[in-house]
Parts: sequence; C-alpha cells; structure tokens
Amino acid sequence: MENKDNIIISPKTKVLQLIETWPQLEDVLIDYVPAFSKLKNPVLRKTVAKIATLQQAAAIGNVKVEDLINRLRKEVGQDLLGETGGSGYNTLKPWWMGEKTIHKEMDAREMLAAGEHPVNQVMADLKQLPAGKIYKLLAPFLPAPLIDKASSMEIDHWVNEISEAEFEVYFYKPG
Repeated sequence: MENKDNIIISPKTKVLQLIETWPQLEDVLIDYVPAFSKLKNPVLRKTVAKIATLQQAAAIGNVKVEDLINRLRKEVGQDLLGETGGSGYNTLKPWWMGEKTIHKEMDAREMLAAGEHPVNQVMADLKQLPAGKIYKLLAPFLPAPLIDKASSMEIDHWVNEISEAEFEVYFYKPG
C-alpha cells in the first residue's frame, strides 16, 4: 500500500489506487457517481477500476472532474482544485458519421452483464478496422478508458448518449 502523503488526488489518479489508499472514499465515489456502485462487483473492480482514472470516472458519471476531485480531496483534507472544464469527449456529431460507413457493431452490455470485460475484443476489432470505416459500440456507461486508448491509436470517436444507462460510441479510422 502506498503512503497516503505521496498521493495527491488528481484527474489522472486511478480509481482502484484511490479506493485502496482511502477505502472510505469508495462510498463517497458511489454516492457522487451512482454508476460506480458497480465497483462492488469484483470483476469490474479488478478490470475497470484498475485502468479508469478519476477524469474518466467523472465522464462516465457525467459530472465535472473538478467537482469530483474536490469532493474526494475535501474528504481526505487535501487542497482543492480550481476550475478547468469539459470532459474531453466528442459529443457533437462529426462529419464522418453515416450509417452506411458502419463496418462492425458490438453490444458490450451482454459481455459486461456476464462479468466479462470487452476492452480486448474492442481493441482487436479497432486494430482491424479498415480506414474510412466506423465501429459502433453499445455500452451501459461511457467507456472512457476505451475511448482514451482508441484516441492514442489515432482513432476518432463520437459519443451519443441515448440515456443515463445507454451510450453509443462510434469509432472512425481516418483514411
């Protein structure tokens, strides 16, 4: 276990590191972002919580990252952050979006309900995505770590929030 004095809660802090360092913050996190009640599931705790940052958690919960960080920092007596803003995920329909361009689709909800994590399958699919084509992902929450990973591979995205528990994420590989 890391020394609490060496960790400053920031947007880059991993969710698992946070709740292992300060177990009392798990309930604060769940209270602030109800979607995180899923952290009680040991599979999601080992997978999603291990790679998700607080920046991504804020995006998943549709809350401002500064508000989430400040809520957690206040709880453990750290200095509060100033305002910055924005989740950093593209929610405006891009020029490249067209139903005819969709090459492959995946519904992650079934895998997640079965306790499986779709990230490896999605990444494998994205690597094989032809240039100029779209990959459509359905998910029960904003898959922020996955979007960040795809972005690092120069793959564009568009997030279409259908409801609090239903997201369509379109990934586009430029030609």
